[in-house]
Amino acid sequence: MKYILKHKIKYAVLALTVMLFATGCETDFDNPNAATEEDAFSSREGIIATTVAMQQVYSTSGVRWMVETPAITTREGGITTTFQNMIELEDGGSTLPNFNSNVKGMWSTMLSVMRIAEEIEASTPNIELEAGTTSGLIAYAKLFKAMCIANLAQSYDQVVVQTNGDNNATFVSRAEAMQTAISLLTEAQALISANPISDEFVNEVTLGNIDVSNTINAMLARFNLFAGNYDAALAAANSVDSSSESVFVYDSQNANPIWDRVNNNNPNFKPRDNFGLPAEFVFDPADGRLSFYLISLDENNQNGLPIENLAGFFDAISTAIPVYIPDEMQLIIAEANLRKASPNLGAATTAINNVLTDTDDVFGINANVAPYSGLNTVDALLDEVYRNRRAELFLIGTSLEDSRRFDRPEPSGTAMNYSEERNRNFYPFPDTERNSNPNTPADPSI
Repeated sequence: MKYILKHKIKYAVLALTVMLFATGCETDFDNPNAATEEDAFSSREGIIATTVAMQQVYSTSGVRWMVETPAITTREGGITTTFQNMIELEDGGSTLPNFNSNVKGMWSTMLSVMRIAEEIEASTPNIELEAGTTSGLIAYAKLFKAMCIANLAQSYDQVVVQTNGDNNATFVSRAEAMQTAISLLTEAQALISANPISDEFVNEVTLGNIDVSNTINAMLARFNLFAGNYDAALAAANSVDSSSESVFVYDSQNANPIWDRVNNNNPNFKPRDNFGLPAEFVFDPADGRLSFYLISLDENNQNGLPIENLAGFFDAISTAIPVYIPDEMQLIIAEANLRKASPNLGAATTAINNVLTDTDDVFGINANVAPYSGLNTVDALLDEVYRNRRAELFLIGTSLEDSRRFDRPEPSGTAMNYSEERNRNFYPFPDTERNSNPNTPADPSI
């Protein structure tokens, strides 16, 4: 995968060592071939390679945990395995254990990427680089840290926003975490506005696969919506170029992590019929998103949940996964217009129709159906936004946040109630964090 990925191998052990350090694991080992932390954070080659490694950890391990875990909780997917971690997730309820490997994997991977991002941000100004390379590296670190914080805040009711090598990081509320993520993105955008990203950064870090500026604005739109900052969400969503593409790229050595879990020879889960939504949410059979994401299977999983085969961005080991879906911006515009103090139903309906009638999405996610014709009320339009978010943003990792935000039915707390739309509100804190960090809060009841 070009020059930089050849050199990235030299720093892979560093990334894994940082991961262990960030999550409080006491495992220690010597590797005479591994780059030292000083090498990684004190030279041009080292800092660029470490930034690529940060992206790789996020796009493989990070994307796996942030998509798969809420997908099972919110019924986007149904398990097809006897692995205990997946059984526990689908059973849900108040007894979901702290040692569940998905609960631990998402937490530890996001903290690991955060730690790498913090080191990149702190070290880059001390290295002689082009101004646009410096701004690109720091902005990229801020972007990934912001995404990690917000991912955690979608899944845990309190989170860490700054890692701590002494294993006593402090926790903040979800609201504060979202604002921290927003601040990081705002700082990142200011950096690359003052010093535009250099060709060196593009050629050696993103390889042209990620449009950094549009990705920052897309995440500002998403996280401001989650935070209830509706005017800011509207401004950011409107600034995103709908023709731009930002993707995580995979190959035979860095596999598409959802393909690896769903479409390999031993699948762990499969997508649910109707995008996992209850029957009250009806889709036109001609809706192009059904055929884009789902392949008819006509089977149930071991718990009686109807499942399909998966297509879309997950049909091959090397299929790229978008960092965000362009039409998410239209759905943010619709929702923000409905939730702000003085709702604008006309603007919301226009944005919804832009999604429903889409025929030229850059990724081919084209509903291509008739415009909205339901009730012209805030509640009815919010239901339509939710229905379209589930179809448009299928398996993107936002389903748990969406389910809570749209006030879908609360989980009972009873395990193995497979008729529930979601079986948890938040996850318990992993035992690895609780056993090492005295500041770990009490687990949420559900």
